[in-house]
Amino acid sequence: MKSTNRLPSHIAGFSSGASLGGTVSRYRKKQNIYTQGAPAYTLFYIQEGGVRLTTRTKNRPSAVTAILGVNDFFGELCLAGYPLRISTAVALATSSIRTIKKQEMLQMLRKRNKTSNSLVAYLLSSVKNYQDHVVELLTSSAEQRLARVLLRLAHLDKNRRAVVEIPIVSHQVLAEMVGTTRPRVNLFMNRFRKQGFISYDGGLEVHRSLWKVLQSR
Repeated sequence: MKSTNRLPSHIAGFSSGASLGGTVSRYRKKQNIYTQGAPAYTLFYIQEGGVRLTTRTKNRPSAVTAILGVNDFFGELCLAGYPLRISTAVALATSSIRTIKKQEMLQMLRKRNKTSNSLVAYLLSSVKNYQDHVVELLTSSAEQRLARVLLRLAHLDKNRRAVVEIPIVSHQVLAEMVGTTRPRVNLFMNRFRKQGFISYDGGLEVHRSLWKVLQSR
């Protein structure tokens, strides 16, 4: 699963305005932004709302590869020369998303200033996360993969807060992200709640103590 990396604060402020260029469009909940196999000549930046990425392979059902939110880019693999989309992007809620042409972003990255350097670091990190996800599938248990998904959605892999509230994601979606079944996700989520690693209070609260699940390897 691609983690929901956040840009450095000065980049997030830069990117939230018109300085990135491109155009802003509104998408309804569950509306397709692009589909797997479509030509890839633009990338996207989320200003409001959220996006789910799913990827399908031959003879297998679609799998959720990322849940993205405000300040996240997606479709960025076009910058690396990928001619076609490798996933389908769907709005999780009513969303405001900026579409940026590949050539415009490449020109921005060539400026070699502080902003472009940070953008390059972000995009490289995005590619690395695809590789990390493959390693996790091979070396971690389903329970540990679920814990890591929740920590990433709460960005507790980066910030130092003790508790972060995230929108409630269905157990079916979590199962697709983790690569397991919905009943097993139900089992693990109940176990995490009883152990005090997560709690429900309107939204889903993820506690930093959930890291203990990963440290038990």
